[in-house]
Amino acid sequence: MSRDPSGGPSGDPSAEVLGEAAGVFGLLASPARLHIVWALSHGESDVTGLAERVGGALPAVSQHLAKLKLAGLVRSRREGRRVVYLVDDPEVAELVRWLVARLGDRRGAGVTPGLVRDLGA
Repeated sequence: MSRDPSGGPSGDPSAEVLGEAAGVFGLLASPARLHIVWALSHGESDVTGLAERVGGALPAVSQHLAKLKLAGLVRSRREGRRVVYLVDDPEVAELVRWLVARLGDRRGAGVTPGLVRDLGA
């Protein structure tokens, strides 16, 4: 049986890859963290700018950023006294932008939104 680069049988990802993907989706299941990644996918920002943009309290946004940073989805750099955040995984940012745009397009086209958020995990 041949194997793909992710380590699973041909066509199937390994359990490790699926676990990692589930972890990323779990982090992005928070509307606040999803909004932060979406915002950063459009350009870097400091925590104050992100808090204003996503409408969150500064400490909460800082905690979300810390989780996203630990997961390797965002990174930071210093600019003097300021810490600037940016997306560390452009493919995840692309996925987030695509999904948000796709769902927005469906709503704009009059498609009744599904109640996916109410199904639970």
